[in-house]
Amino acid sequence: MIKKIINFFKRISNYCKESYEELVHKTTWPTRSELFNSAIVVLTASLLIALVVFAMDSLFQFVMQNVVYPK
Repeated sequence: MIKKIINFFKRISNYCKESYEELVHKTTWPTRSELFNSAIVVLTASLLIALVVFAMDSLFQFVMQNVVYPK
């Protein structure tokens, strides 16, 4: 029983060490300019999607107020 517990903690320790080694030595991180360009793309796409949703919501509101339930 004790051997199983010790083996379990060794496996966790090895997993943590291997994960650290992979993050530090094997992972390629983006440069500052790549990160900036990616952020601009995400921001632009988010704003575009927000505008499309706003337009659809406004159209739906117009239809509901003037066509379906006119005053």
